[in-house]
Amino acid sequence: MDDFTTWIRSELDRLEAAGLRRTIPDMDRGADRYLLLGGRRVLNLASNNYLGLAGHPALAAAAAAAARELGTGSGASRLVTGTSALHATLDQRVAEFKGQDAALTFTSGFAANLALFAAFAGRDALVFSDRLNHASILDGILLSGARQVRYRHNDLDHLSRLMEQHRDHPRKLLATDTVFSMDGDVADLAGLAELCGQHHVPLIVDEAHATGVFGSGRGLVHELGLERQVALHMGTFSKALGSLGGYVAASRDAIDLLLNKGRSFVFSTALPPTVVAANLAALDLVAADPSAGPRLLAMAGTFRARLAEMGFNTGGSSTQIVPVLLGSAQAALHARDALLAHGVYAAAIRPPTVPQGTARLRISLRADLTHEDLDLALTAFRALSTEPEQ
Repeated sequence: MDDFTTWIRSELDRLEAAGLRRTIPDMDRGADRYLLLGGRRVLNLASNNYLGLAGHPALAAAAAAAARELGTGSGASRLVTGTSALHATLDQRVAEFKGQDAALTFTSGFAANLALFAAFAGRDALVFSDRLNHASILDGILLSGARQVRYRHNDLDHLSRLMEQHRDHPRKLLATDTVFSMDGDVADLAGLAELCGQHHVPLIVDEAHATGVFGSGRGLVHELGLERQVALHMGTFSKALGSLGGYVAASRDAIDLLLNKGRSFVFSTALPPTVVAANLAALDLVAADPSAGPRLLAMAGTFRARLAEMGFNTGGSSTQIVPVLLGSAQAALHARDALLAHGVYAAAIRPPTVPQGTARLRISLRADLTHEDLDLALTAFRALSTEPEQ
């Protein structure tokens, strides 16, 4: 073997030895309540389909109608020929949904964050960033060339000191998730908004895991009444809204700058009409009946309490995302397999997705789970809790 091939093999062997090598599972119907894993039907506690909308007939019908009328591809970027009246309608609907002047939609949430920081950060900017922010935020800041100053997770005292330390920097921003995707806790948005106001720092939020669940589906910012204290609102259609794509909502001028300078918008083919139509249908459903979010959060509270009774550590979770902290990668993989033996699938999350020593199962609850589903999941965890120490 040549040196490059040898290096590849050594890297794979290193990942394997540490329990960190990833493979694509033999899986089908991964957005459904019950998925197929190696041909076996198991309860799905790993999908981000929080409201169960990915299989909703209204989304499927809207997508099918758009395909019949407009085809399956958009043909180019939105700045060339890839746009349509359907895209413009979705932009407007998102702006109204978020209580903002304008909005722009993207092929994914990751692409939205890359565009956002390309447009609003840059080499002359400094971005304060929570240490547990999503990888798309971190990569967006990195690729923008901005200086990133990371503060301890949800530690406003630490952030305040950092803001004071960098008070003379001419251009600053702050970015945070509202619901943290691996811990299931929430940002102290009121405290962040107050600090940002004191230091004249624009606040950027990622509502990917809050959209559809909090604030009548509009997100945690809406629930707390902070719409006008946040400069840039980012979110996704690919989780609770059951489809695909990302968005940024803000002032008209901010969106105009974003569509000019957001490279992942300028240089990407637009979302296909089928997806845009499904996104519109999802917004209609959530606006018409926002009750699923509170019901899901209540379910999650009960589930966390039952896990705590069994001795499991769910960290600071207060949302539909419930981590079960286990420590090592090997422990997380063992727990995943133990649940599978009882017909329950949960994702084993290991470094580098989470810090060393905090490997976990990530339980993603969903509003369409039945009492029988929850009993099955708790029975599997009860069996895991009574296993002898490894």
